[in-house]
Amino acid sequence: MALVSHPPSASHHRRCHHHHLHLQPPLITRRTAYQLLNSSISQTTSLLQTNTSTKCQLPLLQQLTSLCQSKESLPQALTLLLQENPRHEQRKEAIGLLLQACGRYQDIETGREVHRMVASSTLFHNDAVITTRLITMYSMCGSPLDSRLVFDGLEQKNLFQWNAMVSGYSRNKLYEEALRIFIELVLTTEFKPDKFTSPCVIKACGGISNVGLGQGVHGMNVKLGLLGDVFVCNALIAFYGKCGLVDEAVKVFDYMSEKNLVSWNSIICVFAENGFTQEGLGLFRKMIKCEESLVPDVASLVTILPVCAGEANLEMGMVLHGLAVKLGLNQELMVKNALIDMYSKCGFLSRAKFLFDKDSNKNVVSWNTMLGGLSTQGDTSGTFNLLREMQVEGREKANEVTILNVLPVCLKKSELLCLKQLHGFSTRHGFHYGDLGANAFIAAYAKCGLLSYAQHVFNGMETKTVSSWNALVGGYAQNGAPGKALEFYLQMINAGIEPDRFSLGSLLLVCSHLKSLRFGKEIHGYLIRIGLETNTFIVISLLSLYIRCGKSASARVLFEEMEDKSLVLWNALISGYSQNGLPDEVLVLFRQMLSDGIQPDEISINIVVGVCSQLSALRLGKEAHCYALKAYLVEDTFVGCSIIDMYAKSGCMEQSRRVFDMSRDKDVASWNAIIVGYGLHGDGKEALGLFEKMQEFGQKPDGFTFVGILMACCHSGLVEEGLKYFNQMQNFHGLTPKLEHYACVIDMLGRAGQLNESLKLVNEMPDEPDAGIWSSLLSSCKTFGALDIGTKVAEKLFELEPNKAENYVLLSNLYAGSGKWDDVRRVRQKMKEIGLQKDAGRSWIEVRGKVYSFTAGNNSFTGSQQMKNIWRRLEEEIRKIGYKPNTESVLHELSEDEKMEVLRRHSEKQAICLGLLRTSKGETLRINKNLRICVDCHNAAKLISVAVEREIVIRDNKRFHHFKSGFCSCGDYW
Repeated sequence: MALVSHPPSASHHRRCHHHHLHLQPPLITRRTAYQLLNSSISQTTSLLQTNTSTKCQLPLLQQLTSLCQSKESLPQALTLLLQENPRHEQRKEAIGLLLQACGRYQDIETGREVHRMVASSTLFHNDAVITTRLITMYSMCGSPLDSRLVFDGLEQKNLFQWNAMVSGYSRNKLYEEALRIFIELVLTTEFKPDKFTSPCVIKACGGISNVGLGQGVHGMNVKLGLLGDVFVCNALIAFYGKCGLVDEAVKVFDYMSEKNLVSWNSIICVFAENGFTQEGLGLFRKMIKCEESLVPDVASLVTILPVCAGEANLEMGMVLHGLAVKLGLNQELMVKNALIDMYSKCGFLSRAKFLFDKDSNKNVVSWNTMLGGLSTQGDTSGTFNLLREMQVEGREKANEVTILNVLPVCLKKSELLCLKQLHGFSTRHGFHYGDLGANAFIAAYAKCGLLSYAQHVFNGMETKTVSSWNALVGGYAQNGAPGKALEFYLQMINAGIEPDRFSLGSLLLVCSHLKSLRFGKEIHGYLIRIGLETNTFIVISLLSLYIRCGKSASARVLFEEMEDKSLVLWNALISGYSQNGLPDEVLVLFRQMLSDGIQPDEISINIVVGVCSQLSALRLGKEAHCYALKAYLVEDTFVGCSIIDMYAKSGCMEQSRRVFDMSRDKDVASWNAIIVGYGLHGDGKEALGLFEKMQEFGQKPDGFTFVGILMACCHSGLVEEGLKYFNQMQNFHGLTPKLEHYACVIDMLGRAGQLNESLKLVNEMPDEPDAGIWSSLLSSCKTFGALDIGTKVAEKLFELEPNKAENYVLLSNLYAGSGKWDDVRRVRQKMKEIGLQKDAGRSWIEVRGKVYSFTAGNNSFTGSQQMKNIWRRLEEEIRKIGYKPNTESVLHELSEDEKMEVLRRHSEKQAICLGLLRTSKGETLRINKNLRICVDCHNAAKLISVAVEREIVIRDNKRFHHFKSGFCSCGDYW
């Protein structure tokens, strides 16, 4: 008679195939039983001796039930079972009870001892219930091979045992094995799958993402009449959700006549995991209000809390926290971890840390969640302090997830030391050998710019997957080394690795850097052939390619072809148009995005506010600011800095300062934005005061800070202070001046008339001066009539930019200012020969959200006659208070009357007239000009501010001028 197979040793497992093994276990003799009893005597003495009389009176099952409540007591339970000799039915129930406990606590060793006892018994070795419990116990202990040995050793098999095997394989994620044994059940037996079989089979179909097979099993359940079972339907909902078939999952859910809490949890999970977060939240509310009055459990909360985390919906998250407290679920470990995660991802780190510190029963997930929260928020010291605390406490060991969660805080060049420390920690604990860990370190080193380190990690990998290659290729592509990226991409192809969408995305980035439109189009064609052209990640890369190659129209066509235009795609296109210098088109696109119902995020607002800065579109900038306030986006550092910059560049320094003062977390970028703002407005003293205050608040100035400081000194004529800070930058702060810092100092010296000192600095600077430096020096020569120096400077400038009209205009003006008309004609003739044309003076003004543009000498504006009348009246008024046209501003050989007529048609005067015509009395006029304001317009604007009792703000191509009560903020120094 065949017996239930004995659990083999580990070495035996390695030698033997698991099918068709029928091993006879040694029978347990009375002597063996006594030996087992003696070996565990030290653990059971106190138990057996205490209250002996009471214990003897307790039934065996009651004693076993008590001992089976903890893993540590299971050997004692086995000893008790061996010692007692109960009746047949009681013994059978006791064995089943003990096997269940061994499975629950994954105590496979005690389970094996019970198995030996069962195998030696003629009564139980082939008992259907006991053998089913054995199969289940082994699968719960993670040993499906032992389950199969028991199953194969059975003389006869019933449906329960087949179900136990299907369930065991499915539980251990051996989905193909689960499906094989299910098919064997259907084909070789007369048993029909029941409501216990189907959920496990459906789970296996989901595990291998086989939609066709899962739908076949669904059809079989319909034929067998199993769709009335709630467990089968729940399994189908989960299956369709995992395969991304949300509509099918909803159909199953709606079909169910009876829904339990698991049904609701499953459908909510389907919506949440497939990106339908709002629908998931709506279903959760509906579940609470449904007729069944279902009370959320742990699974409900740990499903819905990540939705709040993903949406950064702190308000809803806090409501769920309150619900957890009310239901008494807030002390459940999984719920606590989900709450910590939610608060972390919603930016409420203090609350997350409070819950974490209060938890005395943390597991590794708790630590990893808190570490991830701190790391994502950029708290370097907090992250590493917590990692050290985790190691010191020692109860939970760090794992690969720990490393991956800590890594985000190490992705800046300034945190390179931390990255190396983490890599060392990972190496010591053996975490860097895994594919995920190694790839993460390759990407991290690449983001920090240490591509040699990234390559070193890559070279040390035994098996290089496509993800490994992608990390290295992407690293080189993103760090401006397209040649190297291409080289490794070709190596990957030669190694037989098939590129995926990330590989091709990196290759498109290489083409973008190289501005290789031809190769980019070839890749685009290949993507169309393989059906990846609509993938969001690929489309963004294609948009970047066309935009960088100056093909904005092609990018727009590609964008319009997309059916699902996500916010990410809108941001990519808007950003591209902004980078290509198309601010007006950016605003058109932004309005279209809003009309399509897409809500802007931090990136969208940042781009639009930046465009408003370029155009000085104050009204739209204010609207964007209001939206950012309502959407709680102003706390974002980039958005806050952009708003400060926008108001400053729109001439509203008071509003810019108000936004700065209201910022809670002022980082270096915020201080830089406000300092540069005051610099542009020529308020050097305020800029310098903020610089000192910044340091008092513990912020360390960087290169951008000193650009703002030097600019402020330049526009305010604070030459001594500017030279002092320039030296302080190098000697005290240890910063090496770059070209932009030298440009500010040279411009500052030139504006002050110290041309020889300016030229000396040009010759002494370590880098070759660029065209901008020579251009500012030539402009200063023109201001001070330094003809000799100016002609030499012009020669240097023409070497660098021989085809730029502005350079010839500067030289022409220098000659005109010195009365050298023959030289003026010679320069202008040269411009004609080259085909260059001077940029016309252009000014624009925003009135009630509409921008009006004017060109010098052009009277084509619809209301030009009205504006002429306004200027005539204005000129009469300001002549009475001292205005005299400065005809020296007209550098042409014309009569005085002709020169005065030219001055009347200057673009800023036209813009002032329109502003007076279209705005309310007392309203500030804000005008922008593409060139430096001339002396005549500057004098006129000062007097107009007196005549009309208004402030006039003009931003030229150098700085801001605030005209008020007859004075200008520049102090006539520009």
